Formats: sequence, structure tokens, C-alpha cells
Amino acid sequence: MDNKEFAEIRHRLGKSQREMGQLLAVSVKAIQSFEQGWRNIPAHVERHILFLLAMKKSGTEGTPCWVIQNCPTDLKEKCPAWEFKSGHLCWFINGTICQGEVQRNWQSKMDTCRRCKVFNSAFAL
Repeated sequence: MDNKEFAEIRHRLGKSQREMGQLLAVSVKAIQSFEQGWRNIPAHVERHILFLLAMKKSGTEGTPCWVIQNCPTDLKEKCPAWEFKSGHLCWFINGTICQGEVQRNWQSKMDTCRRCKVFNSAFAL
């Protein structure tokens, strides 16, 4: 996530920098630094802000990822998104099996998710 996307999401959530800092448990200075591009946005902050946006945007769960992606039963049953019945939040859950393999880390996962129909339909970013 870059600084422009971070600021755009804050505005979409209707939060001031102070309010966003409180939601993310970081200082106002950190929010300013993220938005100015002076500091990289940590994975846990990116994850949190995307979760807040997803929860505000959708009041319903929508179609599960395993249906949209037509996952084979053997992979689906090993995937945490299926196990926890959270196919609308698959992008949020670490250890999901996307494109046939478990993602190595948050950055790798986000690279995959940003090309995915499930993520893009949730955020239209």
C-alpha cells in the first residue's frame, strides 16, 4: 500500500488523522508520515485499515472466495478461509491457499490478492 492509497482509504472511512491514529493505535505523527510517504506503512497497519474499509463497505458476506475461484475440494478443505467460513475475508487471513499454494508472507499475499476478483470486488481500489 502506498501513501496515496492510505490517505484515500482514510478519507473513504471519513476519519481525521487523529481518529485514524486512534483506530490503528498509532500516533497522529505516524499517520502524517504514512500519508506524506516519509514512512513505509507496516503490514499490520495495512491489514487493519483494509479490514476497517471492508467492514464499513459491506454489510453482507457476499460470495465466498472458493466459489468465485472454483477451488478444488482438496485445496478448499485445507484453506483457513474455508475452515473459518470467511471467504469474503480471505485476503485478511494469513495461510490461505491462493493459486494452489500458501502465500509466504503478507507482501506476497497482497501481491496475489490485488490481482484477485474477490479482493477487487471488495475494495475496487
